[in-house]
Amino acid sequence: MTVIAAKKGRLVNPDFLQKQLAEIAESHGDASSFEARAQVLSVLKDTLLHGRAEAERLLLSDGKGVKCAQRISDLQDVIIQSVYQFALREVFKASNLSKGEKLTLVALGGYGRGTLAPGSDIDLLFLLPYKKTPLSEQVTEYILYILWDLGQKVGHATRTVDECIKLSKTDPTICTSILEARHLTGDDALYETLMERFQRDVVRGTAAQYIQAKMDERDLRHRRMGEARYVLQPNVKEGKGGLRDLHTLFWIAKYTYQLRNREDLVKVGVLAKDELRLFVKSEDFLWTVRCHLHFETGKAEERLAFDLQRALARRLSYQSHNNLQDVERFMKHYFLVTKDVGDLTRIFSAVLEDQEIKQAPMLSSLLAALPFSGGSKTTLRGIKDFVADRQRINVVDDDVFDKDPVNLIRMFNIAERFGLEYHPHALKLARASLKRIDKTVRKDVNANRLFLSLLTSRNDPEINLRRMNEVGVLGRFIPDFSKIVAMMQFNMYHSYTVDEHLIQTVGTLAKIESGVLKEEHPLAAELVPDLSDQDRQVLYVALLLHDIAKGRPQDHSTAGAAVARRLCPRLGLNPDQVEIVAWLVQEHLTMSMIAQSRDLSDRKTIEDFIGVVQSTRRLKLLLILTVCDIRAVGPGVWNGWKGQLLRTLYSEAELALTGGFSPSSRSERARNLREKLVSHLAHWPGDEAVRYGALHYDNYLLSVSLEDQLRHAEFIKDANEEGVPLATMVNTNSFQAVTEIVVLAQDHPRLLSVVAAACSGSGAEIDGAQIFTTSDGRALDIIQLHRAFKDDDDELRRARSIGKNIEDMLLGKLDTPTLLSRPHQLKKLPKTFRVAPKVAIDNSLSNMFTVLEVEGLDRPGLLSQLTELIAGLQLDIRSAHVMTFGERIIDSFYVTDLVGQKIVDPGRQARIRSALLRLMEARSDRSGRAA
Repeated sequence: MTVIAAKKGRLVNPDFLQKQLAEIAESHGDASSFEARAQVLSVLKDTLLHGRAEAERLLLSDGKGVKCAQRISDLQDVIIQSVYQFALREVFKASNLSKGEKLTLVALGGYGRGTLAPGSDIDLLFLLPYKKTPLSEQVTEYILYILWDLGQKVGHATRTVDECIKLSKTDPTICTSILEARHLTGDDALYETLMERFQRDVVRGTAAQYIQAKMDERDLRHRRMGEARYVLQPNVKEGKGGLRDLHTLFWIAKYTYQLRNREDLVKVGVLAKDELRLFVKSEDFLWTVRCHLHFETGKAEERLAFDLQRALARRLSYQSHNNLQDVERFMKHYFLVTKDVGDLTRIFSAVLEDQEIKQAPMLSSLLAALPFSGGSKTTLRGIKDFVADRQRINVVDDDVFDKDPVNLIRMFNIAERFGLEYHPHALKLARASLKRIDKTVRKDVNANRLFLSLLTSRNDPEINLRRMNEVGVLGRFIPDFSKIVAMMQFNMYHSYTVDEHLIQTVGTLAKIESGVLKEEHPLAAELVPDLSDQDRQVLYVALLLHDIAKGRPQDHSTAGAAVARRLCPRLGLNPDQVEIVAWLVQEHLTMSMIAQSRDLSDRKTIEDFIGVVQSTRRLKLLLILTVCDIRAVGPGVWNGWKGQLLRTLYSEAELALTGGFSPSSRSERARNLREKLVSHLAHWPGDEAVRYGALHYDNYLLSVSLEDQLRHAEFIKDANEEGVPLATMVNTNSFQAVTEIVVLAQDHPRLLSVVAAACSGSGAEIDGAQIFTTSDGRALDIIQLHRAFKDDDDELRRARSIGKNIEDMLLGKLDTPTLLSRPHQLKKLPKTFRVAPKVAIDNSLSNMFTVLEVEGLDRPGLLSQLTELIAGLQLDIRSAHVMTFGERIIDSFYVTDLVGQKIVDPGRQARIRSALLRLMEARSDRSGRAA
């Protein structure tokens, strides 16, 4: 079939389509016959197929998202109008309808606005004058069945005008759908009656209630989708800063001012011309993304998942540039647009409030529907250029930033001091005055003093920094910061853009300092109160700057340290403070990496770490910074197990730095710990406690808490009494967010491999493994699993099941293929990620062991495969340290050869490296971190 497009960019010619359908009726004689209906469906399907293909072609050509949505809506109009006319004239032969038989088809929702995404539902209202008649019911059914047979998703209702009005008064969703109603076909007068009644009986005098309902609905949606604007995989339609937020603004304006189109927003003074342009530009970009998303997936997909982000970056012709991938540049653009939508929301709310105050009768209750309402303008003591306007800071007049550009910094400082929110008019004026922040303002001593005071505030620096960033003041005042605004890191580890992450780290420190996070971060909470005022400044500045050089060709820690050395003197820090800020930025990843990837019971680990830290002052600051950094990466990244590792590293390093760390002192500590363990087991009969104390080597006593040693002691005692060669014990730790499985078995090189395979086959994620050997030749392996359930009973049942699988595999009752064939839940990893594999073999990190460090793309059962391969290479694993950064893993293994020596032969090292690289480069059909 040939589709003849109409003029003015329409995808299909309606006259031509109706002519085709009429010819089908004429050729068959009976338009209601099965054959005629089948041919009608064929023509309509072809029309839709060709029309949508043309819509996609035009979108790829002109990049106009709103235009694409309008074209698809227009295509849908033609289909529905043609089917309606065909049904009346040809199928039911009812051209002359009685008053009771009249029927009107009305488009609702997004379709009512005249915009449809390729995969969107079609919302239709079959509007009746009175109750249903046989004819109206038949026509309605015919249209719906045709649309369903075309594969379309149709939301529909059949109602009278009275029913529509009644439901609109009680249901905000139906009220909004009628607000957007658009006549499609059928009786015009009936549609006009509905809209007149709607304005008179529903809208009039109820603007405040409608605004409240829409604001509540928006807040609920944001909580459901994620409060942060910069979430990892945003929802284009429903997410914060997405299309629905723009729609909400227009709905409120349309309801309040009876507007017809976006241009009317300027006429009624809701938006200025430049703000309308921003509205139109933002809406078009979001529609472009949404339409591409639907075309790419072939369905109504609204979530920008990782694999789709890369696909859309290609469809939208983004190119990699300046060390940013194409997908990162696309997502940066996306987040900047969502920020613009947030700006428009604040401007819009302020205008509504101001107009209510000035034109009172129209919106008598509006203040109750808007945040920070109530009260009047009040002066602020000692402040001449700003006032408190209903608990929000506002300018005295519109030239305050022109008269004194430092006011652009001062405004945020004053808001922090007085606990005020920000009036949208002040933010709008600040945004328009950004060019006033030049080199002179950046070097101004007062401006820098005000900024440092804001950054180190004991109130809530996070919210004020975020407002400063959203307006653009932060990026103008610190140009290096502007480079990472809305910068997305394309990986599964970081949940936020770089600027949002930095601001959240500052907020985390403020919460620790105020005691809010005392239980979650006990050591940091203990250290923070003892900081001097100068070190408080150091810490807050370092947190704000630690990732400021992300996206540059050079290492971001090194480049960030250079930025700190250049910027900190300007902020008023003294030379000593400048150097320690630069050091913290340079080393901000060090403590986390060592704690999670190194053996903390190995003396060399501590010696190397204190060689970097060098002082207890630096140690304290780095510990606090590390906690804040990890905590602000994203939900679920921090857990108590990481906290325990950091506390252990801190304690060992502090001991070394204060002179208590030496071979003799470690031996003495181990002897004291052994005596303490034996004394706690004094209730055991005879000399069993003493014999048990001799069972463990020093590294066990130094690495495992006394509480856990006592649990292990009872566990091993029970296993000995029962005479079993193999036993497992499980324990949950809700604070650390891990579950521990202890395995007691005869030691052999492949033990950890079998245990890892059992965990993998059970769908468990391993967070870490401690491997100890007892003096009687047995292995005591302690496996930390990522907690899956909040409830301890559920988690214990899961852990016992995993423990049983470990026992069965070690006893030969269960093999790996059988276990892996069982259904279980694994974390999915998008196939879009690529991580170049790396293998390092290092003999300098331990005095006793060779350290193998493997980095690469995660996949199911990888730890099991790695440990199996290492055992096959005739290596003995003494400890394993597992780190997962989203899709990327860094696993470290402390190994010796089978006679307990380091691997020093270059040829053997090369063979080990080659074998590990081959394993890491192997592709997997499944995705997810299993072990």
